[in-house]
Amino acid sequence: MTQIGIIGTGAWATTLGILLARTGHKTVLWSRSESRAEELSSARVNERSVPGVEFPDSMIVSESLDESLAGSELVMVVVPSVTVRENIRNIREAIPTDANVVCATKGIEIDSGKRMSQVIAEEMPTFNPSQIGVLSGPNLAPEIAVGKVATATVAFPRDAIAEVVQETLSSDVFRIYRSEDVTGVELGGALKNIVAIGAGFIDGAGLGANAKAAYVTRGLHEITRLGVAMGAQTDTFAGLSGMGDLIATCYSTLSRNYRLGVGLASGRDLATALEDLGQTAEGAPTTQAAVRLAQELGIEMPITDATHSVLFEGASPNDALRDLMGRTLQPEIRY
Repeated sequence: MTQIGIIGTGAWATTLGILLARTGHKTVLWSRSESRAEELSSARVNERSVPGVEFPDSMIVSESLDESLAGSELVMVVVPSVTVRENIRNIREAIPTDANVVCATKGIEIDSGKRMSQVIAEEMPTFNPSQIGVLSGPNLAPEIAVGKVATATVAFPRDAIAEVVQETLSSDVFRIYRSEDVTGVELGGALKNIVAIGAGFIDGAGLGANAKAAYVTRGLHEITRLGVAMGAQTDTFAGLSGMGDLIATCYSTLSRNYRLGVGLASGRDLATALEDLGQTAEGAPTTQAAVRLAQELGIEMPITDATHSVLFEGASPNDALRDLMGRTLQPEIRY
């Protein structure tokens, strides 16, 4: 039995804890709130984020860093992207030096434009960077929590470490593939949330399947362009963490970012739509980071710009989509 420490108590953190405990591992979720840890420990269910799914016996929740991380062979970071740096800064001394660290948060830091694994490495300067990797793929937490089959990709700078973590995380309902393209796997998971918000615009406005198919396809194209400019491999974006995650997120009502887009299409402003959602939607801050990165790298990202205009500049979804349709005609493929 492997002990796995999980930083976070949200939907994805709780789901991973449940999934891996069912597989036979001991999972310990760390909460920085003592009252929240006591609440979850007593209830043995996270009704706020994963309602109706009871915790396995080998899963516990604790506010103690020592109990959560000491002895953990694998540490998973599963908190909102805007809190990753602060959380790592607060817990880094408790992470065992021989543990592998997997970031399952899908986002980009707004101010720095850094990927989450880069943020973690920066806050843990004495930690071996080859032991820091990422997990990403088409993983809608509510489906996985109730035992439905899913797949994902784990990426580390060294294949030998990726293989160890792949073996640990894999089960008969969660098949893990591995990669050494940490940049590509991480960016695919983060950037697809921008496109998912736009997919929600389209469905919310009733614009039809043709418009949505075009939007998602062109979205994948510009995600790939930015990713390659940042050092990722093109083929990664055709895999689970790219196309796979994009499809799941853009076509499922379980997707938070998709639901955010639907809410905005109904006339709500961003603050109200997020309040109604009641959960983190990583696509909003990621849009801010992506616009800045695209400008710095000279990458044209019209879909990302359109999403940004709706989220932060007061444009309506219909106006943003009309502007996209009126752009200068150009070749389909440009890298």
